[in-house]
Amino acid sequence: MLTAGLGLKPAHFAEALADTSAGLWFELHPENHLVDGGPRLAWLQAVGERHPLSLHGVSMSLAGFDRPDPSHLLRLSALVQQLNPALVSEHLAWCTWGGQVLPDLLPFVRDDAALARTATHIDEAQQALGRRIAIENPSHYITLPGHTWREPDFMNELVRRTGCGLLLDVNNVYVSAHNLGFDAARMLRAYDADAVMEIHLAGHHADPQLGAQLLIDGHDTPVSEAVWQLYADLITDIGPRPTLIERDDQLPDFATLMRERNRAHALLLANEVPA
Repeated sequence: MLTAGLGLKPAHFAEALADTSAGLWFELHPENHLVDGGPRLAWLQAVGERHPLSLHGVSMSLAGFDRPDPSHLLRLSALVQQLNPALVSEHLAWCTWGGQVLPDLLPFVRDDAALARTATHIDEAQQALGRRIAIENPSHYITLPGHTWREPDFMNELVRRTGCGLLLDVNNVYVSAHNLGFDAARMLRAYDADAVMEIHLAGHHADPQLGAQLLIDGHDTPVSEAVWQLYADLITDIGPRPTLIERDDQLPDFATLMRERNRAHALLLANEVPA
């Protein structure tokens, strides 16, 4: 059973391969591994023989005006077939425009047109990959005018229309709630609990210029105590789900990451329903 996992970083390949912790799994960005062979792919296959893997995409641009790139989906499908990951996920965002790829996960106005467009793109992706994917809620830094759907309702409707799942990022909800002024716990309760396939936990930091007025989802600090509390309440409400500790910058050693991972693992076990 998948409990808590870590992002798989090259600096930690050897330790990840050697670790035998129960329920441990590893997540990676597939865009870094869309190759026909070589040492990096061989390492992934070796780790995948010891631990479940998850592919967390950053470039499908599901909410964009352009349809997902068929050549990208073809290469991603080949990687999925090679690694047979336990989970595949992508962000509710856009990052392409007119064939150009932008280095960010960008927000959009949640209206009926965006809902129809995003649902069509999710259908294309799931058909190309031959499996259900989970869609992650984004972090927000500004209020966009024109929304006609609340984010949880928008994502729940995507689940209804496409059969996709949800990747619920608790830190993203916390950061967005702080920046836009809504209640994080109430927002978490609005997502379709049955559709949650995975949970993410990460750290954030205050903006260098604006300070604590604006929080940045940096994945560069330990998970905050406020996010841990939201997470504990969430899994008490909906039950255990595979949970990832995300750390992409200011990377500590493997043992430090495992301590955070083990905290999530213990919370998940504490919320298991006895057989």
